Order: sequence, then C-alpha cells, then structure tokens
Amino acid sequence: MNDPAPAPAPAVSRNPLRRIYHWVLSWADTPYGVPALVAIAFVESSVFPIPPDVLLIALALSVPTRAFRFALWCTLGSVLGGLFGYLIGYALWSTFEPYIIGPVFSPESFEFVTGEYQKNGELAVFIAAFTPIPYKVFTVAAGVAQINIVGFTLASILGRGGRFFLVAAIIRLAGPRAKQLIDKYFDVVTIVTGLLLVLGVVLYQLLK
Repeated sequence: MNDPAPAPAPAVSRNPLRRIYHWVLSWADTPYGVPALVAIAFVESSVFPIPPDVLLIALALSVPTRAFRFALWCTLGSVLGGLFGYLIGYALWSTFEPYIIGPVFSPESFEFVTGEYQKNGELAVFIAAFTPIPYKVFTVAAGVAQINIVGFTLASILGRGGRFFLVAAIIRLAGPRAKQLIDKYFDVVTIVTGLLLVLGVVLYQLLK
C-alpha cells in the first residue's frame, strides 16, 4: 500500500508587506511575544509599515485575561517610538530626510501633515494616534514642526492608549468573535470617533 502523498507546503507570498505581516504574527506563538510587541510598537511609530495592533490582537486573543496588560505594553512602546520619531524630525532631520522622504513617506503626505500641525497642533497628533492614519508620518513631522513636546506626548498617550485599550476591551467583551468584529468595524469606529472629536473642537471654537 502506497503512503499518502505529503501535503503541499503553504505558498509563500511574494508581497513583502504580507510576509512582514505574517512575521509579526509569528511572535505571538513564542515566549517573546511581549518584548516583540513593545519593539514593533516602537519602530512602527517612526518607520515600520505594519501596525502593532496585529500582534496585540493575537496575544490578547491567546490570553484574554491579560488583554489590558498587553495594551499597556503596546502603548508604552508606541509612545516611546513616537518620541523617537519626534527626535528624528527635531534634531536629525537633515541626516534622515533623504532616507525618509520617498522611501517611507511621500513628499505630498509629509507637506500635508506639517501644514496640519500649523493649524491643529496636538489635535492632529491625537487623531493620527487613534485612527488608521499613519501615525509615523505625524511623529516625525511633529519634530520638524517643533510643536510642544509635552503636548505631543500627552496627545500620543491618549491617542495610542485609547486605540490599544479599545482593542483590548473588545476582546474581553466579545471573546472569540473579537477578531471578526475588529477586522470589520474597528477602523470605522476610530474614524468616526476622530471626526466627532474634530467637530467638538470646531463647535467649541465657534461658541467661544
């Protein structure tokens, strides 16, 4: 009797972002999941293309009772990474600009962000930190624009912490259905929340 043919090996994606995505997820199955989460949250805030939410969700789903602890570590890494991005823009921009404008950020998006800082300051940081808008563009641009670092840090804590703790709360409340709900609705919820915040600020300015 012939042995059954071995199952074909899973296809390896040729899309580099997809390969990085799976590499990030692979850390959830190792003892180094939390250090990897902090490191990925750190580098994503300045240069890395994959958001730490991916690994945060995997870790929190594996141990739901520790979901808020994972969110805290993710927030810490992301805020520290945001401060590093700020440092790049503030003190090292002449050195890093050729490696960032073009390869990492488009000139148009970077000019748009620096223009938003001139109008909205820390509010722009919070919205980028909380919503799917690429946070890394705003951290570096904040340093280039030299906005107040205390306000920048507080906005980053509120925005990043709000985002990651919202993920943790959904996982604790929804259980196994959490990943499906996050994949389907999370970006919409964060965008709507960001828009409501902007509307509130505008109304406050008009009513003063």
